[in-house]
Amino acid sequence: MLDFSRIDGVVSDMDGVLWHGDAALPGMVGFFELVKARRLPVALATNNSSKSEAEYVAKLRRLGVETVGEDAIVTSRRVTVEHLTRNYPTGTGVFVVGTPGLEAAVAKAGFSLDDGAADVVVVGIDPAFTYDKLKRASLLVRGGARLVGTNGDAAIPSAEGMVPGNGALLAAIETASGGKALVLGKPAPAMYESALRAVGTAPARTLMIGDRIDTDMTGARRAGMMTALVLSGATDDAAASAATLVPDAIYPGLDTLVAAWAAT
Repeated sequence: MLDFSRIDGVVSDMDGVLWHGDAALPGMVGFFELVKARRLPVALATNNSSKSEAEYVAKLRRLGVETVGEDAIVTSRRVTVEHLTRNYPTGTGVFVVGTPGLEAAVAKAGFSLDDGAADVVVVGIDPAFTYDKLKRASLLVRGGARLVGTNGDAAIPSAEGMVPGNGALLAAIETASGGKALVLGKPAPAMYESALRAVGTAPARTLMIGDRIDTDMTGARRAGMMTALVLSGATDDAAASAATLVPDAIYPGLDTLVAAWAAT
């Protein structure tokens, strides 16, 4: 049972919770109105590495939410760049499988974009993924480069349904190279640590809202956070019932969660 009176801060996933593609899900605007009225800090944490913080803020504004700034957006892109900065010297060669935005973020942090002799292969969601990229990444890993994944989501929700995610690309590279990726997105601790720093609240008094048991809920439970699963994205009622991890609360969607919270 979820005790709303214990919530001092909120971390929420985006895809499958706030929207599908470019369409807002029911309850999205009401959620931000509720947390603003209750003066609760909010961070939005996503495994999607394809967009920058500024792009997410712009999307929220297009969908009617004006209260979220870039400092409240925690992406797997951001966490990956933080990992590279902590663990590798400036100028280290990095081969990026991902969007131009991910490449730009890695380069901006001082790393050399290198597909010839890279020490690190970073893999993020890449709609332009090709056999040539698979071959280059696999050869680098076989040659000793460290394989790093922004996230391990095998499939992601979209307006069309569940489509291949970054985990599918990682699996192909792991299979071809024989390597094993270090995955930084949810459920890994790095995402939750970054999100908790953004809201500034204790884990035990912070609610995680997500649509995946294997990432959102699992990582939040390990971090000591409260958990609320919504069935509007990657997890349906049958999957939730069959899961070994039981969230503190399960709702059909964000709108029903907001209604329950507003009634307290």
